[in-house]
Amino acid sequence: MKEIANLARIVTLRRTRQRSLLDLDAARLGKEERLMQEIAINPDITALQLTKSLYGANSVSNQAAMRQLRARVQDKLLNHLFFLDHSDPRLIVSRRYEVECLNLLHKATILYLEGEYSLSERLLRRCMRAAALGDFTAYEEQAALKLQSIYAEQRQQSKYEKIGQELAVLRQTISHEQEAERIFLSVQLGIEEAVAKRQQVLAKLPGYLQRLEELYRLAPTFVTFNALYRVRLANAGLAGHYQDIIRETAQATARLEKGEINTRRFDQRFNHFMNVYAHLRGRRPKEGLKLAEKFAETIHPTSSNWFYFYEHYLLLALHAGEYEQALQLLQLAHKNPSYGKLRPAAVERWELLEAYTELVLPPEQVSLKRRNQLAVFAALTVPEYSRDKRGYNVAILVFQLVHYLQQRLLEPVLVRLERLRKYQQRHLRDAATLRSRTFLRLLLLLPEADFDIAQLAVRGKSLLHTLQEATLTREADAEVEIIPYEDLWTLILNTLREGTPE
Repeated sequence: MKEIANLARIVTLRRTRQRSLLDLDAARLGKEERLMQEIAINPDITALQLTKSLYGANSVSNQAAMRQLRARVQDKLLNHLFFLDHSDPRLIVSRRYEVECLNLLHKATILYLEGEYSLSERLLRRCMRAAALGDFTAYEEQAALKLQSIYAEQRQQSKYEKIGQELAVLRQTISHEQEAERIFLSVQLGIEEAVAKRQQVLAKLPGYLQRLEELYRLAPTFVTFNALYRVRLANAGLAGHYQDIIRETAQATARLEKGEINTRRFDQRFNHFMNVYAHLRGRRPKEGLKLAEKFAETIHPTSSNWFYFYEHYLLLALHAGEYEQALQLLQLAHKNPSYGKLRPAAVERWELLEAYTELVLPPEQVSLKRRNQLAVFAALTVPEYSRDKRGYNVAILVFQLVHYLQQRLLEPVLVRLERLRKYQQRHLRDAATLRSRTFLRLLLLLPEADFDIAQLAVRGKSLLHTLQEATLTREADAEVEIIPYEDLWTLILNTLREGTPE
């Protein structure tokens, strides 16, 4: 009872006079709760609208009161972060265990500052055990450092020396972990850069992998394993070896089930995503679609990775020819409350995915309003090379071309073909762009054959064979195929059967 009495004394003496949390379950809401409620319902509401709603008028004094109210509500909402529920299995598994360590560290530090060494020591020991179970070496080191201070102040020599030895081991492990993370982050940043930078990273990868394997032997923790594992996946992706990614992810799942990988840290959702990604890039869409359907249940709709996963899910549906399912996935994405928070580049990708999906659907399934929107999209002037749309330049121009073919408008078709010809000459010379280069050569046959299906079948036979036999390419250098080029060519031929452009 003494410890509880001490806690009661500390809380009584140190508590703030102002209520620290919002009363979210109150029968009658105060201004603070009403403010939070109105913002939650309408995130785009303005300060003036809120002032009028809460205070009745937008006077100078009311606006000043509103600023103070907003500051108080923000502080209290930040306090609520201590009480979030992290148990949902669709969230990254490590967060609940990391928050547990942080929570124990925070409480133990407050007790240490208040001079409650006995209870602080117990919480720090709990923190060290929890951190060790989750391979949170940095938190384990922080707890050990605080314990060292407690033992020094209490003149507990033997405990001080013992924790000092543990600290030395932990710091050596942290040194290895930090080096592993630096290598991983260098690779991660490098593969997002321009082609020249990616080639530099690719040349360094063998050395990086060798060093990461050595670090994992020296410090077999989750951090060193994760860095090694992710760089292996990055290496396979850069080389276009998607079967290796499928194998690596399957092996990781097997090791996780055997308990050889820390179950408190390994993000199986990421593993699922990489598996789906590899099936898409490795041209195994039907298998990948089944996996995506299964894995979709493991990702929380509020997760920042939900839309990225669903982009690949949608692409798998399109590549598998499941166009109705693709349309359903689009509708699901639009219903996600976080759609409006996407970055402009992400919104543009979703708009392009939607445009392609509607391109292959029967016309009666696309509303008149939406057909008008597609016409506007098709008429947009697209730069011949836009770095912010890297990988999507061909997809945009091809969509516009097919759209005008369906509209049987000759002049816009010829304009897009000329843009594609210039793009091919300037940007599709690398071996990794063979599929895109071959498909564009097929498209350039359209005016040469006077849009005649019989001539196209004969003259395009060898190119179509080359396209079908083209080896897998690295994602970094390839143009994105929203719908496989073979399927697009079939769509174009079917369009021409209904009528040629005039």
